[in-house]
Amino acid sequence: MLEKVSKNLFRMLRDERITYTQFAKKFEELREKQKSVEKIHLDLGYYKELESYIENLYIRLIMNDEADEKLFDDVREAEMSNLNRLQKLKNSSSYKKSKHKNRDKSEYLE
Repeated sequence: MLEKVSKNLFRMLRDERITYTQFAKKFEELREKQKSVEKIHLDLGYYKELESYIENLYIRLIMNDEADEKLFDDVREAEMSNLNRLQKLKNSSSYKKSKHKNRDKSEYLE
């Protein structure tokens, strides 16, 4: 569910037509769905950081009484970068270049 939330957040941040009000409404909906799903403890750093990121973003943009369209526009690019960084963190653990180094070069010549 965390990944679904993060992908939706990224899409909304990327879409310049999304207003702060629309973003806040959808974020609230996603958060309710996230809370309704039974939490599974995942010990990977990626999931811990993703959960923390979503919580912090929610507090800064939704729970903040001073949050408005201007703040939303100001943080849009930075938050897309943060979500992208988290995705890179996830991908870095699934791809290891060393698996290619162990192959015999003759395999490529055949």
